[in-house]
Amino acid sequence: MTEPTDTPPKDVPTGHDVIQGYLKTLDSSPGVYRMLDGQARVLYVGKARNLRARVGSYARPTGHSGRIARMISMTASMMFLTTRTETEALLLEQNLIKQLKPKFNVLLRDDKSFPNILVTADHAYPQIKKHRGAKKEKGQYYGPFASAGAVNRTLNQLQRVFLLRDCSNAMFESRTRPCLQYQIKRCSGPCVGKIGAEDYRQTVRDAEKFLSGKSTDIQVRLAGEMEAASEAMEFERAAALRDRIRALTQVQTAQGINPKGVSEADIIALHMDSGQACVQVFFIRSGQNWGNRDYYPRVGADVDPAEALEAFIGQFYDTREPPRQLILSNEIENPDLMAEALSGKLGRKVELLVPRRGEKAELIEGALRNARESLARKMAESATQTKLLQGLADAFELPGPPQRIEVYDNSHIQGAFAVGAMIVAGPDGFLKNQYRKFNIRGDDLTPGDDFGMMKEVLTRRFKRLIKEDPDRDRGLWPDLLLIDGGAGQVSAVREIMAQHGVDDIPMVGVAKGIDRDAGKEEFYRTGKRAFALRHNDPVLYFVQRMRDEAHRFAIGTHRAKRAKAVGATPLDDVPGVGAARKRSLLAHFGSAKAVSRANLSDLKAVEGVSDALAEKIYDFFHDRG
Repeated sequence: MTEPTDTPPKDVPTGHDVIQGYLKTLDSSPGVYRMLDGQARVLYVGKARNLRARVGSYARPTGHSGRIARMISMTASMMFLTTRTETEALLLEQNLIKQLKPKFNVLLRDDKSFPNILVTADHAYPQIKKHRGAKKEKGQYYGPFASAGAVNRTLNQLQRVFLLRDCSNAMFESRTRPCLQYQIKRCSGPCVGKIGAEDYRQTVRDAEKFLSGKSTDIQVRLAGEMEAASEAMEFERAAALRDRIRALTQVQTAQGINPKGVSEADIIALHMDSGQACVQVFFIRSGQNWGNRDYYPRVGADVDPAEALEAFIGQFYDTREPPRQLILSNEIENPDLMAEALSGKLGRKVELLVPRRGEKAELIEGALRNARESLARKMAESATQTKLLQGLADAFELPGPPQRIEVYDNSHIQGAFAVGAMIVAGPDGFLKNQYRKFNIRGDDLTPGDDFGMMKEVLTRRFKRLIKEDPDRDRGLWPDLLLIDGGAGQVSAVREIMAQHGVDDIPMVGVAKGIDRDAGKEEFYRTGKRAFALRHNDPVLYFVQRMRDEAHRFAIGTHRAKRAKAVGATPLDDVPGVGAARKRSLLAHFGSAKAVSRANLSDLKAVEGVSDALAEKIYDFFHDRG
């Protein structure tokens, strides 16, 4: 694999003189500029209150940091977009950075969405559940939570306290007796009339009060009910209420720091060391701590904290709703501009604070301590990972430590629900946002044909690579392929690669070896003898971890596909019947078979099903075969 270099083609002029040439075409408008190298790759995206003045600063031959001087020396051309205001320029800049991922910008590499808790509003007995993604479903959303684990722990405790159902509407409608959740006292059994509608609505209101930070009066009321039940010698009810109070206390204790003077804020702390950075974000909502997450933005050795933190905030809130306050560990370059941009996004005022004393300063100190410790662990892990990658290069005779390793695996049951999976590893460990799954489409494949499945996966993968990154300059091409299998698989993969004109990527087959025992793996390469690593070699453990991760991802993808197929019904094929109408039909009739047998008047009686759609459904089932 040919690595892109920092050296531009010799016949392309670059540097200060090129930048100077743009000055006569620019005015003092605000806007966004892009600096490109000799191959038109974007090096840097920046914003400016005054484009002419900002670009002019790059035209000076001296006074730049090492990073900026290197960027200027590589700049062969520039592009400009003017905006009406500097705020618009800031928003556009962060959007372009996320899209283009320029080499010299501070870059946020983890952009996952955060989960929320949703209390639904489309049913007489609302459901409480985890929700991730666009907030399209009707109901009250509470969050964000730092992780799915934080949501699951909170939901688990809330179910013990408020006994709200977590089953789907279709399951709710089909129940004839209480489920296990009722038996273990995690649900009040509304599906079979174990609780009245008004009493259930009260528990929903209590849950919403708790999630809004108003839990004190709930505990007082439950304590009063427990005392009354005890006095009335209803000891079983008193014990149940005692357990609910304990569960409520556990939730509050598990949340850790619950600040008294901060109702809604994100606490953002930055720590930098040796050209690396960690940002800790704590989520405070309704006066409660809903978890924290660490980020490791890409920064250079000469990036100052103000620039790094501003870039992080801009990219972090590009697709997220900001809270009313951001409590920061450092000043940023343009606090007023950032506050204006975030306020416009939220539709109400957003404050940026850098506290020096009091509770907010204590919160920042705690977040900074976490950031320091997280970065120290990350740097130690990176050093270990660097050694492992070098060991891998030595063991497999690679030209250098691989920066991107792709590992492939297949999963199926006698050829059914077949999927292919690709995982990616590199200097930062497993890159989960780079994982890919492939639904095997080949109709001519023999069930269980692993060779055929691998051929389809790799053909689709490299066709896409050649189309999306023909110059191999975006970091998408692998330096090493690990294939589950022996000499036969390696030979087949080599043939597939050759068909696409790719013959310079090393590949290694990993076979289980004698008795298929872990630790006795044999490695196969084209034109070379198979070999094994010593039993306690760290590189062997590293390869095993990658292979196991690929297998885990493939199995999970296969199970999801199988579960989806098992849950499929003939209603999925009816034109005009989406998820919502499917739920309504199943809730009304109880099963897809009952829908298929229903007469036209019964179909028209279903809520949300129009006369025209009812006729479509009727015709679909009665015109078949």
